[in-house]
Parts: sequence; structure tokens; C-alpha cells
Amino acid sequence: MLELRNIKKTYVTGGEKVEALKGINLKFRESEFVSILGQSGCGKTTLLNIIGGLDRYTSGDLIINGKSTKDFKDRDWDSYRNYSVGFIFQSYNLIGHQTVLSNVELALTISGVSKSERRERAIKALEEVGLKDQIHKKPNQLSGGQMQRVAIARALVNNPDIILADEPTGALDTKTSVQVMEILKKISKDKLIVMVTHNSDLAENYSNRIIKILDGKITEDSNPIEEKGKGKVEEKAKYRRTSMKLLTAFRLSLNNLLTKKGRTILTAFAGSIGIIGIALILAISTGVKSYIDKVEEDTLSSYPIEIQDATIDMGSLMSAMMDENGNEHEDMNKIYSTTIMNDIINTISSEVETNNLNELKKYIDNTDNDIKKYSNAIQYGYNLNLNLYNADTSEKIIQVNPSTVLESIGMQQLIDSQNAAMGQIPGASAMSGMSMASRVNIWTEMLDNQELLESQYDLLDGRWPEKYNEVVLIVDENNNISDYTLYTLGLENQDDLRETIKRLQNGEKFEPNIKKEFSFDDFIGLKYKVLLNSDYFSKENGVWIDKSKDAQFIKNKVNNAEEISVVGIIKQNDQTVASSMQGGIGYTKELKEYVIEKSNQAEIVLEQKQNPNVNVFSGLFFPVEINLSKFDMQSLTEEQKMMMANLSAEEISALMNAYSDNSNATYDGNLQRLGAVDINTPSSIRIYPKDFDSKKKIEEGIEEYNQIQKDKGQEDNTITYSDIVGTMISSVSRIIDIISYVLIAFVAISLIVSSIMIAIITYISVLERTKEIGILRAIGTSKKDIRRIFNAETIIEGLIAGLLGIGITVLLTIPINAGIYKVTDVAIKTRVPLGAGIILVLLSIVLTTIAGLIPSKMASKKDPVVALRSE
Repeated sequence: MLELRNIKKTYVTGGEKVEALKGINLKFRESEFVSILGQSGCGKTTLLNIIGGLDRYTSGDLIINGKSTKDFKDRDWDSYRNYSVGFIFQSYNLIGHQTVLSNVELALTISGVSKSERRERAIKALEEVGLKDQIHKKPNQLSGGQMQRVAIARALVNNPDIILADEPTGALDTKTSVQVMEILKKISKDKLIVMVTHNSDLAENYSNRIIKILDGKITEDSNPIEEKGKGKVEEKAKYRRTSMKLLTAFRLSLNNLLTKKGRTILTAFAGSIGIIGIALILAISTGVKSYIDKVEEDTLSSYPIEIQDATIDMGSLMSAMMDENGNEHEDMNKIYSTTIMNDIINTISSEVETNNLNELKKYIDNTDNDIKKYSNAIQYGYNLNLNLYNADTSEKIIQVNPSTVLESIGMQQLIDSQNAAMGQIPGASAMSGMSMASRVNIWTEMLDNQELLESQYDLLDGRWPEKYNEVVLIVDENNNISDYTLYTLGLENQDDLRETIKRLQNGEKFEPNIKKEFSFDDFIGLKYKVLLNSDYFSKENGVWIDKSKDAQFIKNKVNNAEEISVVGIIKQNDQTVASSMQGGIGYTKELKEYVIEKSNQAEIVLEQKQNPNVNVFSGLFFPVEINLSKFDMQSLTEEQKMMMANLSAEEISALMNAYSDNSNATYDGNLQRLGAVDINTPSSIRIYPKDFDSKKKIEEGIEEYNQIQKDKGQEDNTITYSDIVGTMISSVSRIIDIISYVLIAFVAISLIVSSIMIAIITYISVLERTKEIGILRAIGTSKKDIRRIFNAETIIEGLIAGLLGIGITVLLTIPINAGIYKVTDVAIKTRVPLGAGIILVLLSIVLTTIAGLIPSKMASKKDPVVALRSE
């Protein structure tokens, strides 16, 4: 079964060669109890280790079942120890952090035995040595005799052919020694037991063969096997490969880490410092970027991309104003003039572009495009006034939109003159962005994006509009509302303002008595009436007469008009930097569409459309029918003279005014005057991007639209527009990213330091577990599996460090958020993004695994014999 042929073992120590074995020749029977006796240092333990495959012979051959081991590789010796040999050591060599059952099962796990089978076999082996009731205890909870019996059970559990016992009773008392020897005696009936001992009495009492060694040579063999000629040595012995499952490696490492909980946690914390640093930077930068995104969204809700039906290339205009094209001069001792004004005039006169907004609206509404995809809302503007009045006309008629407040204090003439001046400049609407009148009106169309509105405004009372005839009152973040709004809405008397102006002009000091505080109920339920432009006209004698100055006529119209109700009060929330509405009344686009639809259905509008050549206000054709400058009574017919004679002076004056007005009237001008606009042909389009990145996408979408029109040969449909915001804060996010990357680069140094520390800790663990390495190698664990065990330990450490780092960071964000809010009054929600958190945990695992590669490799290269001797 087992034969040693001329085995020699030479050690090199300090440059000197020491022969431990000098030509050992031995044969063993399949079942016998062999005791090897000899003085310390005679080579008996070396012989035992060579038989067990723990140590390698220098020369000779170890024959196993007639097969040579000369060409054995490491994995062959691992398999041999696992399947054919069971070790029993003097110092028990149990793994302290494993239970009794796990210690016994260990050899089976390396053999690839299933969990249920190895548990069953381990319990049976422990039962045979009388320890079935101790399976869940740790080795340090057992007596010496019990630990040795666990070692015997471990040696037997894989049913090996050979049991090698190295001084198995050396650390036991006499009584316990006898018990252990009885167990070995019983085992020897079926297996080969080779025992090294100093105790000759035990050897003589229990073994059936005693071999004595002196100075590396056999001096006596009490029961040798007779030589019948050397048997034939066959090819190399072959064994199934051993392999420890990854889960087993993790379990061994986890158990070891749990036995040192304090150090494990401290090591993980130290390893997590770099993760905490990076996670904090990411959390803060994420919060800041979210805030910036909100600022961008809010800013862009106030400053959208605006496309007018007529616009100027603002880039060219600004370039002209800044004289970017000024020439350089060689002689710098003189002063030179540049033609800035000429450039500005040329730009204004030549750079006016007309946009076909009908075609653009059709493209936006009916195609899948980036303009629609990346916008929060798209608002179509029309040349349309909302004529709104206070619903209560019992005392007087109060127009609330367009506002009459400035008119009441004599400023309307100034507004009209400024608007008139701007009207002299082609494309002035694009330059001004909005007329002066629109700036003083408090009725504002809300964005058609409820989610965005609710993110910018808090609902104080009531509800959001659900119908076209419902509106909300807008107050600022401090619940303030301007007295201008109160006067406009008719809640304060505009006559008081007129009185104030008069007294101030007379040198008196006077302030109107304005109510300072209001309840929500003062505003919820306010009623207003909306009049169409066509409602101001009445048909008399076949023509439509402007009745806007007729108070009773307007009163009747207001009383019978569509009612508008205030249903809610909203305010800009604390976190909104800028918003689409600054105060007053907010109405929905449905109200605008309602007015457009009703205006187009009005009788006067339908009549004008049915008679496009006749001016409904005068009954005359377009253009003028009579040249008033050449008007002569003598040229009239008798019938016309008689009609003129029957007219009063006022009627003649009205007729003459009608002729005069008709001289400048046009069909399109009349429809615009009546509020009859084409819903498909807006006068302006305002596009509200989600953020600055979306703004770029929208600009690219407009360019794509332009390219489509060019490809169709319809270059007249291409769009030019003015970007009011430009790149005002577009680079802020980029700056935050750069700062974050720089900080992460600095903090990454701590990750490297942490990894080095993990490597050191792993190396210390290798040193601490050296004996465990020897035990594992003795039961057949391969070098690869040893590496796997320590790699598993670093992976676990990395996982704990990563999770700990993310957990601590999440906790730290709570006081950070509170501190930022207290200092800045800005609620920046710092948070670790889920994806970044997962990546950081994985990064921690990867770095600690890399850090543990060298220590784990060192562990795998340890000599099992040397490792077993360590303490």
C-alpha cells in the first residue's frame, strides 16, 4: 500500500546542509498500528510529514498503491492529503473561530461533498469519538482530551487510508492518553496508523509494530515486511482534485473577522474614510447641481426662448454697439473714430427678419421633435387683449385689465408715447421683449405645466384652476401683494390716487388710506367679467359703431359677460429663485383660447370675414372710396345733397370721421382690432426649457427645423430668434463639475492610503492565521484555495468599508442639509445618488481586493510544515 524507497531529506540552514533522513526504506501494511520512536531531532516527524505529503523528500521515491509520487505537483499532494491521509497533531490544530462541527466538516468541504452529506458524516465521526453533544461548541470550550478527539474525528471523516498521529498524547494526562490510544487501536483494525511518540510504554501497549530511528536512519523494525523483491512501480498516482467552494472561503473569512469584531470595524472604518470623502463630495455636488438645475428651470421660466413674428439679429446689433469690428492702427499717437451709429442703423434697417410662426407651430404640435421634448411648456402669444372688469357695476365700472391705474395718475400718455416711439423701429418688439403696457398689467397667463407651477408655488388657500373661467391670486414669498395690484383689482379706490396727486402738486403731504392686511376670504371668490373686443361695437344704420365711451352700454355688456372667479391663492415658495409670474392674477391658456374662439364667432367678425372688401366700421370699401381732400358739395347728386341737408352737425361730423378712419383701415387691421386671430398663427412663441442642457437641445431642434425647411426649398420658413438669457449661468454646472472632480481627485489619495492599510491589516491577518493556513494545507487545501480565503477576507472588508462609508455619509447629509439651510436659507438637498453609492461600494471592494492580492499570495506560499509549528 505505502512504500518508502531510499528516502532522503536534506535541509539548507544558514548556508549549511543538514541531512534529516538518510536513505529510509519502509513498507507499510494496509492496516496496522505503527509507532515510530526516537529522540528529538532524529527525523521521525520529518518522516511522518513526508509520508503525509506535507514535506517533500529530496531524493528517493514514495510509492502509493504501487504508483510513484516523483512527478507529483502541488495539486496532486493536496488531493493525496485530502483523500488518503488524516492528521492528528499533538497540539490538536483546530481552527479556533470554527465550531466543532465545522472543524470536522472542513475536509469534506474541500472534497466537494454536499452540505447535507458532510453534516451527516461529520456528526457520525464525532459520535464515534463520543462528542455528538458538543458539535456547536468552539474549541476553546473543550478540554484537551475532547479537542484531541475532535482532531481524530476530523482525521477520520473523509475515510482516509492512512492516519498520521504526531505525539497525539503529548499534551494529555495519563487517563485521557489511554482513551485516545484506545480509539486509535480500534481504528487500526481497518486503517494504517503511523504514530510518532516519545512514550515507549504506549507504543508497546497499543501498536503492533515499532520502528526506531536514530540520526535519520532506521535502527530497528519490530515487524518488518519481508522483502520479496521490489515491486513494479506503475505510472504516477492520480487523485481527484480538491476545490474549496467560494462560499466556504467567505464563511471561513467571515467567521475569522467576527472573532475580531472591534478590529474589523475599525479597519472597515479606516477603509471607509476615502469612500466617505468621495461620497460627501458627490452628495454635496448632487445637491448643489439639483439646486442649480432648479435655478436654471426657474430662471428659464422667467426668460424663455422667445420667437417673434418679426425680430432683429441681436448678435449683430450687440456687435455693432460694442464696435467689435473696430480696426487696429499702427500710429497709436492719434485718435480714430468708428461708425457705430451707422452700423446700428444699418443693422436695425437690414437685419429685421420675419418668421413664419404658423409653419413652426404646426411642426412643434404635429411632429416628434426636440423642441417639444426638452421644454417645460410652450406658450403661444397673440395680438390679443383680455378686457376684464370688476363684476360689481353697482357703483361704477372698473376695468382691471388692461390696467387703468397709471392712467388715473396721468402716466398713460407717457406709456403711449414710449410705445409709439418703439413702434417706429422695425422689429422693436424683439428688442423690448414686451411692451410697456404688458409690464404694468397684473393678469398673466400661467405656464401650461402644472407640475412646474406646483414646484414654484405653494397653494395657500383654495385650489388650482380647473376650468377656463377660474384664476388664482399670486402673492410673493412673504404673502405680500402690491397696492398697485389692489388698485388694479378694484379693491382700493383709484380716485384716492388722483386726490393724492393733486395734493402733492399743491405741496401737501397725503397718503391714501390703504388696508394693510387681508384674509384669504377677501380674495377667494372675487368675480370679474371678460369682454371681447367685438363687445365694444354695436350695429346701427348698417355700420358698427364703437360704443366703448358709452358707460351704460358697457355696463350692460359687463353684466351679461362671462364671469371669471378667483378660486385659489398661491405664493412663490422659498426655493424658487425666479418664476414665470411675479404677482397679480394668473389665468390659464384655456381662457385665452376661449376668448379667441368667442371672438372669431362674434357677429361683427363673421360679417367682416364674409365681406373682406368692405370696412364694417364705415360701410366703405377698402381702400377709401372718397378722397376727402377733394371733397366738394357741388359734386354731389341732388339725392345726396338732400340726405346731407337732413343730417345734424354731429352726424355730419361722425360721417366725416368715418371717411377719415376708413382712409387708413385694412381688412387685417380690422380683424386684429376685433380680437379675431388665427389660433394657428401666433404672433410670438415662448419656449420654456427644462434646464440649460435642454435649452441647447431646443436650439438644436430649431436648427433642425430650419434645415428641414431649407431642404424643402422653403428658406422663407426658417426661424431667427432672440435668446434673452444666453449663457448667463450656463457654465455654473460645468464649474461645479470641475470642482467636484478636483476634490474627488484629492480625496482619492485617501482611498490609496486606505488600500495600503487594508493590505497591511491583511498581512497581519496572514501572520495571525499562519497556523490555520498549515491546518488547511494539512487537510488538502490548495494554494489557490488559501489565496481565495484571504481574498474573500479583503472583499468582505471592502464591502463593510463601502457600506459603512455610504451609511455614514447618508447620516452626515442630515446635519449638512440643516446647516446649509440655517446659514443660507436655501434648502440644498445633499444626497448620495443610488448609482454612485453602488459604484463606490464596488470600488471599495475592488481596491481592497487588489490591496490583498500580495498578502494572500504570501499566505498561499507558506510552507505547511513551518506554518503548523507557528503559534
